[in-house]
Amino acid sequence: MSHPCVVTIDSRSAPRTLFYGDQLVDVDLPTGTRVVYPKPPLDPLKDVDAAIRYAINHPYNSEPLYALLKPGMKVTIAIDDISLPLPPMKRPDVRERVLTIVLDLLADHAVDDVELIIATAFHRRMRDWEVRHMVGDRIFDKYWPDKLYNHDAEAPDGLTELGTTDEGEVVEINRRAAESDLIIYVNLNYVPMDGGHKSVTTGLAGYRSLAAHHNPRTMRNCHSYMDPEKSELNTRVVRQGRLLNSKKRVFTIETTINNRMFDRPLEFLAKNEDDYTPAERAASRALKLTLEKTPQELRQFVFDRVPSPYGVTGVFAGETEAAHAHTLKRCYDQYLVPVTGQADILVTGVPFISPYNVHAFLNPLLVQVMINGYLFNLYKNAPMLKKGGTMIALHPCTDKFDNEQHAPYIEFVHRILPETRDGLELHKRFEKKFASNPAYVEMYRSGHAYHPAHAFFMWYWGEAGRQHTGRVIIVGADNEYIPQLMGWETARTMDEALRMARTTAPPKPEILALHVAPTMMVDMTPEKAPRVLPGASEPPPSWG
Repeated sequence: MSHPCVVTIDSRSAPRTLFYGDQLVDVDLPTGTRVVYPKPPLDPLKDVDAAIRYAINHPYNSEPLYALLKPGMKVTIAIDDISLPLPPMKRPDVRERVLTIVLDLLADHAVDDVELIIATAFHRRMRDWEVRHMVGDRIFDKYWPDKLYNHDAEAPDGLTELGTTDEGEVVEINRRAAESDLIIYVNLNYVPMDGGHKSVTTGLAGYRSLAAHHNPRTMRNCHSYMDPEKSELNTRVVRQGRLLNSKKRVFTIETTINNRMFDRPLEFLAKNEDDYTPAERAASRALKLTLEKTPQELRQFVFDRVPSPYGVTGVFAGETEAAHAHTLKRCYDQYLVPVTGQADILVTGVPFISPYNVHAFLNPLLVQVMINGYLFNLYKNAPMLKKGGTMIALHPCTDKFDNEQHAPYIEFVHRILPETRDGLELHKRFEKKFASNPAYVEMYRSGHAYHPAHAFFMWYWGEAGRQHTGRVIIVGADNEYIPQLMGWETARTMDEALRMARTTAPPKPEILALHVAPTMMVDMTPEKAPRVLPGASEPPPSWG
C-alpha cells in the first residue's frame, strides 16, 4: 500500500494545480501517474524559548553553553543569511529567539566582546531591513552595523587559514571568527543539506575553501545533495569542518521548522485537489485568474512580501555533528515520503523562489538550479528518475535578471554559457578569471550582488541532474533561446511534452509528479535494478 501522500491519478481525478513560476496552472496527468504531495506540517513546539534554553543547557557531546563562558573572552556568533527559509519566516524569526537568549546569557557571564556575523559566503549582502526582520529590533538597534554585519569573503586580510585537510582542502574562515575564543553558530535548518559543518566552513569561508567543494567534479558525485551520506559535497565539507573544530571551539545551535509555507487562505495549495472543499475550489480558480491578470512585477511584490507561518519543530545544540544528527532526523520526519519504483518520466512545476532570488526575479540560471539542482535532488536513497529518463518542468524561462543582485549571472548566461555547457570546461577555462573580475567583486563587497564565482557555482549545482537525466522538456517557455542555451527541449502543453517524452520511454512508462511547493522529499526504493533508458551514456550506479 502506498503512503497517503502518494496519490495515483484515475479517470475521476481532478486536474493537478502546479506552480508555473509565479503563476499556477491546471494540468491533466495521465491515468496511473503517481503524484507526491508534501506531508502535513509537524506540530510546532509549544514553548520555543524553553526548548532553546533546554538545548543549550543539555547539549550533545559538549558542556553546556554557560560552562564555556568566561569573563573577557572573545565570542563570535555566526548566523544564517536570507537564503533560508523560503519564503522568509513570520516574525519573530526563530534566529531572533535564539540570539536573544544567547546574548542575555553572554551578558550574564560578563562576556562583552561579542560580534555577530551573517554567514553569507558568496551570497549577496543582506540589506539592513532584511537583517532587522531576521534578528528583531532590539538586537538590530544594539549591534548593527559595527557589531552585526555581513561576512566579506573578499576583504583584504579578512580571512585566516587554519590548515589543510588530508585531501588538500584549504580551511580558511573569517578572521574575527578565527581569532575568537568561541564560535557560536545559530542555524535554521530548512532542508537536510543545510547546517552541520557546512554552516561555519562554508558560510564564513573564502574562495579557496569554497572552490574545494563547489566544483563540477564534486557535484557530479552527489547522490543526492539532500542525502549527506551519499553527497561528495558533504564529505568534503565534513573534512573541512572537522579540521576547523580541532582548531577552534564551536558550539552549534540548530533549529528545525515545519513545512507550513502557506497561511490559512492558501493552505489548500498543499492538498490533494480531489479533496478540495467547494470553497477551496472557488478560491483556487480565483487565485489562478488573479495571478494571470496581475502584472509580473506586482505578482513578485506580493509573493516577496508575504512571510510564511512556519512553526519551530526542534532545537538541538552542542558539538556540530552530534547536534546535526538530531536535526537531520527531524527534517526527514517532516519531508520524507516513501515511494517504491523509479519513474521513466518525472513531472514538476517550478515555483517562483529559490535560495538565491529572495526579493528578486527567478532568472534563467536559477531556473536551471531549481530543475537540475534542487528539484531533481529532492530524494533520499535513490533518484526519483531512472538513469536517462525525462524530466518535464513547467516554467516560462523568461530572459530577465535583477541588475543589482545577479549582475554577474547576466554575463555568465549570455557570454560564457554559449561557449560551452560542460561544467569541467567552464571550470578550467573561465572560472578563476571571472571570479576575480574587479567590478563584480566590488559589487559583491559594497552592493548587494552575488559574488562572480557564484554564477559558476550555480551552474555546477545542476551537474548531478545533468549527468543523470536524459532529457529536460520545458512546458510553457515564453522564448526558445533560454531553453536551447540550457540544453532543454520545449513544448507548448503538457500533452505535447508527454508525447515527446514517450518517444524515448518504455511502452508503458512510469510517470511520477512532484506537487511542490511546500517542500518535500522522496525516500525512493527501486523495485528492481535501474534500467538504462535510450540515450543514457553510462550504466547506472548502484543505489544500494
